[in-house]
Amino acid sequence: MKQQTVLDTNISVDRLVPGGQGIGTLPGGKKAFLWNTLPGETVTEFLVTKKKSHYIEGIATKFENPSKFRVEPKDTCYLSTSPWQILDYTYELEQKRALVAESLRQEHVAVSDGVEIKPTGTDGKQWFYRNKMEYSLFWAKEDSMIHLAFHARGSHQKFPIEKSSIEKPEIFSAAKQIVDELNRNREDSRKYQSMLLRASSDGTVSGGLFENRQPHPIFNNLKDTILGQTYSYSPNGFFQINLPVYELALKEIKQHIKTDKVLDLYSGVGTIGLSVARDKDLTLVESDKSAYRELENNCQGTTATPVFAKSEDALEYIAPDLTVILDPPRAGCEKKLILKLLDETPEKIIYLSCNPSTQSRDVKLLESKYIIEQIAPFNFFPKTPHIENLIVLRRKESVL
Repeated sequence: MKQQTVLDTNISVDRLVPGGQGIGTLPGGKKAFLWNTLPGETVTEFLVTKKKSHYIEGIATKFENPSKFRVEPKDTCYLSTSPWQILDYTYELEQKRALVAESLRQEHVAVSDGVEIKPTGTDGKQWFYRNKMEYSLFWAKEDSMIHLAFHARGSHQKFPIEKSSIEKPEIFSAAKQIVDELNRNREDSRKYQSMLLRASSDGTVSGGLFENRQPHPIFNNLKDTILGQTYSYSPNGFFQINLPVYELALKEIKQHIKTDKVLDLYSGVGTIGLSVARDKDLTLVESDKSAYRELENNCQGTTATPVFAKSEDALEYIAPDLTVILDPPRAGCEKKLILKLLDETPEKIIYLSCNPSTQSRDVKLLESKYIIEQIAPFNFFPKTPHIENLIVLRRKESVL
């Protein structure tokens, strides 16, 4: 739809929702989900980005009663990359903990007395934490030059950027060098779909440009050390974005593994299982061909068993005498996997999720035979509404 600005309105923002926007109610009763807002503020003008029969989405452009937790964003492009740059960092951590609680409440998940959601885990670093970034390219007729760009939130429109403060500086520097070379060679920006770059912890950068209608190129692999173990991975494959905070989550996971056997589902290149259960009878399941090749490499020199399969199709590996680690995509686990877990009742289920809503849905299905032992959110993505949440489930004694 064509964006339009709504003027002369008064929307009181009640709270932040799991998607990251502030929610309020229009005079006619329709709900409004608005970026660039905080609870307690009154929006008097906003840009509409989506209009549905029961709700509307947009970006606040004018507001009254600014929240005491509002801070000045660091980047002009913040709405595209990290819309929670307007939140005080302590408040951000509190809100993420509250959103985990809200996801559990919405699914009516039973949380035993004495089990509290832990404070959101963080290494305290708010900026320059991302080890991966994807950019668009923008040709400006004003200077006849190509510039790095992002898409405006709620729009397909691109806009040029001069700086960005959430990715590692080595990534942005390498991106600028690639753009400079394109300009020296008088390249056409329309030739390229995007640019993807990744940096290892030592500052080595790999990646490059994706050309339209061409297969994605194969980039040089990177290596990183996690909890003392070295992993090889492809820049355009899956690998955690914020390794220092990821290590905090792994240390928490390791404390809960008491069985001799461990099954790591949705294992990727193996960073969870091989970091926390390398000394166990460990099986790791992965379905992506590229990730599985890296998983095989990372398993060399260990007794771990890599399995090439979808986790939902590897149900024969689930047994009562083991710990199951789950780290599914945002959609969560398929129903048949949940049913198999309920049938076999492994001793513990350790569920790490980038989507507390689908995680809560899955945990609700498991609670007939499991109780929650721990809930621990982690701030993998500072200045964004994204939350990584860990839930540890223990089999009920009455099940045995």
